Amino acid sequence: MAAKKPPAIPLPKAWTKHVRTAMLHVISLAQYATAYTRSWAADSTNARLRIKAEYDRAQQEILLFREEIRIKDARMAQISPHRRPYYPPTERMAILELRAARGWSREQTADAFLVTAATISSWIKRVDEDGPDALVQLREPVNKFPEFVRYAVRLLKALCPSMGKGKIAQLLCRAGLHLGTTTVGRMLKENPEPVSSQPEDATSDGRVVTAKRPNHVWHTDLTAVPIGAGFWCSWLPFALPQSWHFCWWVAVVMDHYSRRVMGITVFKTEPSGVAVRAFLGRTIAASGAKPKHLICDKGPQFWPCKDFQGWCERKDIKPRF
Repeated sequence: MAAKKPPAIPLPKAWTKHVRTAMLHVISLAQYATAYTRSWAADSTNARLRIKAEYDRAQQEILLFREEIRIKDARMAQISPHRRPYYPPTERMAILELRAARGWSREQTADAFLVTAATISSWIKRVDEDGPDALVQLREPVNKFPEFVRYAVRLLKALCPSMGKGKIAQLLCRAGLHLGTTTVGRMLKENPEPVSSQPEDATSDGRVVTAKRPNHVWHTDLTAVPIGAGFWCSWLPFALPQSWHFCWWVAVVMDHYSRRVMGITVFKTEPSGVAVRAFLGRTIAASGAKPKHLICDKGPQFWPCKDFQGWCERKDIKPRF
């Protein structure tokens, strides 16, 4: 019995005029079929099928990336080597890093990035140059400390003038910040530019309150006072809890006009908003007067607490933060 011949698929008329369009449709159809099959395998209960689907997807991505790079290189190759744009200093360092990771020779690196082998040799010879005009540069200087480190060094010297650069380096080392003695000395010799805390065009908004008489403006604040061993180290894991037996929490109320201390109390732990309001109420009752304005910080006992604002309204006191 003779085998059946496959059916002949007639080609459309003038099919040669639509070959390019047909090719795009074929690729799109193949991509759709591949994505559908791969999605079925990715949801399979068989672990080997899921791994196979992920492997196929990764292989396709690699091939697509290679084709994308080839197309871009073909465009750049049309330009004469002497007229091609230069790589920035940071990208030159990235090329050398990729060369080291790939294990490429100078010729392979030059072919990959459309430069000459002599150019790669020049980059390698000048890789250790310093300064803003260096041929090869890192994206961020690895030997540059953040600005807060300089601030910490200068602040320690200002608050503890007897500490030398060696002692400052040793103290910061305990916090896990390793600075050389010469680095600390260089930071101390730098003259930072003074920075204003307010914009140059800042103007008064009329919210400044000036005490004009006694009991016009009061100021209240909380502070932790170390006792015994004290807060001998302010960073973890050596920091002691801010509570008794290591510190007291002291609350003070002062009159701005007379500089008189209107009230003072001590707490074993950080007081709550209720405890602070009770203290303020006792102070008002003991002094027989209440302020028109009460200045405080934005601690949890004052600023976000609606009960404190309600307490001020009932007492006809305007809180100022």
